[in-house]
Amino acid sequence: MYQRSNPPAFSAKDSAIHLLSRRDHGEFELAQKLKLKGYSEDEIAQSIAFCIEHRYLDDLRYAKSQVRQHVYKGHGARRIYQELKQKRVAEHTIEIALEEEGTDWFELAKSTAEKKFKGKKAQDQKEYAKQVRFLQYRGFDFEQIQYALEEL
Repeated sequence: MYQRSNPPAFSAKDSAIHLLSRRDHGEFELAQKLKLKGYSEDEIAQSIAFCIEHRYLDDLRYAKSQVRQHVYKGHGARRIYQELKQKRVAEHTIEIALEEEGTDWFELAKSTAEKKFKGKKAQDQKEYAKQVRFLQYRGFDFEQIQYALEEL
């Protein structure tokens, strides 16, 4: 991983607060950004602890924000879960965020399919398989996909 050779101009805490003032970050993501700026592990740990203590940094709030963004894009729970896991958000936190968002995944799959396929049912098996793959890629499970494609 790339690290600067010259020392950072601001404290790790100031940099963390500056990053968080622009948008929410997860703990891991913030730590990675601070590491890239050249801060020591100890400085990073202290600044993250400070941000958590003062509620500037909250993985649940971050996860909920990510869930809302992905739902807006028409992504299903599986895709959202995977993306948050890649950002090292705890499974329990992801589950709470998905549950509290209260999205009807069946209806989201249906609206995503309607938007993509313009309300047209597949004419043959090949086209149907293509539609299924698209919705799988978007993160919907088979029951949701089946519902969405039957409702077209």
